[in-house]
Amino acid sequence: MFRIRTLTDASAPANQKAIAEIQTIIRDQFSDMTDKDIAKLPEQISDPITHQFVAKVSVAEDGRGRIRGFSLLLVDPLLNFGYLELIATAKSGSGSGVGAALYEQIQQRAREKGLRGLYFECLPDDPELSPNPDIRKQNEDRLRFYEGFNAFPIMGTDYETPVTPGTFDSPYLMFDGLGEFMLPPAVTLRRIVRAILERKYADLCPPEYVQRVVESIKDTKFAIRLPRYGSKMPDLKQQAVAAKIPLIVNDRHDIHHIRERGYVEAPVRIKSILKELEPTGLFEVTAPKHYGDRHIKAVHDTRLVDYIEQACADAPEGKSIYPYVFPIRNAQRMPKDRSVLAGYWCIDTFTPLNRNAFPAARRAVDCTLTATEAVLDGARAAYALIRPPGHHAESRAFGGFCYFNNAAISAQYLSRYGRVAVLDVDYHHGNGTQDIFYERDDVLTVSIHGDPSFAYPYFTGFRDETGRGAGAGCNLNIPLPETIVPDDHREALKKAFARIRDHAPAYLVVALGLDAAKGDPTGTWPYRAADFYKMGALIAGIGLPMVFVQEGGYRVRNLGVNARRFFEGVASVAKTPDLTWQLKRKGGTGKNEPMKWRSSVAPADVAEIRRIVMATNAFSGEEIDIAAELAEERITKGRASGYEFILAIQNGRLAGYACYGKTPGSEQAYDLYWLVVDPDRQRSGLGGQILDCTEAAIRNAGGAFMIAETSSTVAYDKARAFYERVGFERLVEINDFYRPGDNKVIYRKSCPPQS
Repeated sequence: MFRIRTLTDASAPANQKAIAEIQTIIRDQFSDMTDKDIAKLPEQISDPITHQFVAKVSVAEDGRGRIRGFSLLLVDPLLNFGYLELIATAKSGSGSGVGAALYEQIQQRAREKGLRGLYFECLPDDPELSPNPDIRKQNEDRLRFYEGFNAFPIMGTDYETPVTPGTFDSPYLMFDGLGEFMLPPAVTLRRIVRAILERKYADLCPPEYVQRVVESIKDTKFAIRLPRYGSKMPDLKQQAVAAKIPLIVNDRHDIHHIRERGYVEAPVRIKSILKELEPTGLFEVTAPKHYGDRHIKAVHDTRLVDYIEQACADAPEGKSIYPYVFPIRNAQRMPKDRSVLAGYWCIDTFTPLNRNAFPAARRAVDCTLTATEAVLDGARAAYALIRPPGHHAESRAFGGFCYFNNAAISAQYLSRYGRVAVLDVDYHHGNGTQDIFYERDDVLTVSIHGDPSFAYPYFTGFRDETGRGAGAGCNLNIPLPETIVPDDHREALKKAFARIRDHAPAYLVVALGLDAAKGDPTGTWPYRAADFYKMGALIAGIGLPMVFVQEGGYRVRNLGVNARRFFEGVASVAKTPDLTWQLKRKGGTGKNEPMKWRSSVAPADVAEIRRIVMATNAFSGEEIDIAAELAEERITKGRASGYEFILAIQNGRLAGYACYGKTPGSEQAYDLYWLVVDPDRQRSGLGGQILDCTEAAIRNAGGAFMIAETSSTVAYDKARAFYERVGFERLVEINDFYRPGDNKVIYRKSCPPQS
């Protein structure tokens, strides 16, 4: 048995091991490939701009994690085609169906990406092109294999003409229309062939050869070859069917049935959702597998896991234990009585422990990891329909109906294979997920929720909670007011997406709460079915492999309809974009656009300002909010706000900016409030350019000098060094200004009139 997964992050430890095994296979199977070409594989995955293709590497792994085969698909989203550069099996995998499974997966992913065809090379079976019968027999076997998948040579062009006259076995260019497409017109095929030859074979194919092949492609002169090995021509009337979403339902959820009045986390929630989902045809029900406790203990304190298991096993038959005493956390003096000890591990008084809580929560973990494995195996999305929920469970605490944090367990599992983002859209803050990843930078946590001033869990979810240590800047909370309209929530989603894109994750875990619905007993927001449809479409538009994990949603009357409409929205985005493709110029040159400068501030700039300020990892959550608020005030009040801006834009994104304004009560002084450069553009001289523009603007406005203030702490070492490097004079340092040991440092720089 083997599974197929895609490598989306060349730096992840598990993927580094896989790449090393792939390179071994390449050396064994492709003796003509140079060491340089073999070594560049990680760069192809990580840097599509340089290589001008998005590299999609899929591997077939056996039960021990050994690579039995792989494929390398190069995607050009601008020309909308895929080029299969390599597909091979390890010597031990030959004849085991690995190659066929890999090619079927390539076809499915190409359809999902909206590609209008696959192209690749295959050595010829024509005796004039391949006179050696032994070599020709191997070529025939390969062509027979691909013909079985409806892939055929393109005839009537000079593609198979040898670069060096007198040589043999120059390849055919093959075409697979994926069951949907015919060969493109000549003008399009010429562009595709040029892209292949110039990007892949620039060191082998001289320009005059490329031009000859391109010019040989003429209307009515080329066509795919008729089947030669018993296959039939593809029926293009049969449209490809989109892959179904694996649906993993907790088959033991209903044993956890709390019958006390007012306990809204009831089994009917799952039944109401299933009733609406089953007729849609969007899902393929998949049985959950069992996974070891190590996956739970990777995110939760072992003592917490052991306590929940034992306390549930010891609970009286048919009764529940509720926390009612909350002792100070002291590991040396923990209560002995299990009913009292509940308050040591729990954050509230309404999450019970009983004989069925642990097995139901344990099975929810199995379901979530089964969905996670489905995404690793290549599914575009998978849905763990589970209860009890999990996002309130912290590393060392349970509560909020939650025992184990399913979304965090999924993210932890995925993090071995690449960077991960968790998007929590439940009405309540995902305090548990935040707690678990708060000091990590490989997993970004984003939560859109009711402001903790009025919404559970009340003690977390504030804007200034942005991460700590290595995780500084990797937690984003977007609390919203008690009363909103759906557009407010969608704007929050767009802010979340901007931060997720900046994180550049390989996978997305969605903590799917449906309690934003109108009339939900635990929420106050007005979402209706149509709004959930839009939310699903927006999230799917991110274009990442996604694990959906069910969280809240308690108004049973409309819960199922809302879930159905959400996933209909997900399915509506049938062809997803690819976040790894960052080229902005048509044709894929990879060159940067010229820097654009402006002083006006648009609403879209607010999220970009927040993004680059956050990305520096130098500012607190409060400071990040202030930076965004100044831009919002400028938009609202104009020059009356007292804030002026200089913005540097490149490739459609904010590269850096300055915010300044006239000092109140002064005729000639201006305050420099912010000067920030995107970390990707630092050390490029952009900071100095922004400062020069700011200085010129102040000079033109009649200003004589500018004042800048910063902190004396280590986090601001770079800022102080920058000011001193570009000519600011250090005037004074006020001790303990911000807090004890954190001094204010004041700088001054003249803006003399130019001669």
